[in-house]
Amino acid sequence: METIHAAEYRSANTYKPAGIIIFLAKVFSYIFHPLFIPLYATWYLVFIHHGFFAGFGEKEKTWVLLRVALNMVFFPALTVLLLKGVGFIESIFLKKQRDRIIPYMASGIFFFWMYLVFRNQPEIPKVLTAFTFGVFLASSFALLANIYFKISMHALGCGGLLGLMIVVLNINPSPPFTIPLMILILITGIVCTSRLILSAHTQKEIYMGLFFGFFSQIIGAAFIL
Repeated sequence: METIHAAEYRSANTYKPAGIIIFLAKVFSYIFHPLFIPLYATWYLVFIHHGFFAGFGEKEKTWVLLRVALNMVFFPALTVLLLKGVGFIESIFLKKQRDRIIPYMASGIFFFWMYLVFRNQPEIPKVLTAFTFGVFLASSFALLANIYFKISMHALGCGGLLGLMIVVLNINPSPPFTIPLMILILITGIVCTSRLILSAHTQKEIYMGLFFGFFSQIIGAAFIL
């Protein structure tokens, strides 16, 4: 009888977010999907920050962004869709650890290829080359960690953006930088909270994602810059 009452008490006191909260959590999760993070970061470096691509024309800037979109967004997304189509993974949302193995490996190849392309083009600012290498490192660390536990790829991406912002502030603190950093910290908090609201990850998985994403960018910058 006591067991039944205890179960009823836990059920009655379990927090269930309101429908609008869940909806907003899903919206933020889609907008800041980890696949889009390289695109957002490149857009910031190319079009927003005034210090790195100042000598590039609009067509050249757009071409840089399109290459990142193709190699670091489209191809990884296509790989996941193909894996789902042939039955190698259960869901395109990669909820299980075993579903993440091949996507991590395939994405790592695309990320490393993008790094090699930029490295062999001296006109490309090194900060972008370092960022792509950091993304490759993050995917590699995530693959290794996946052997033992699942980490949040959303947090991995947000941590990478935070790491990139710190790198930028150290090597070329041209305005605007304070407002983007504040906005990014806010977005990171919202995205990570959204993943917790949706019960997609534990706090440990969130923190580990932030850790790997952040320090991958720091390591990448130390290696390239």
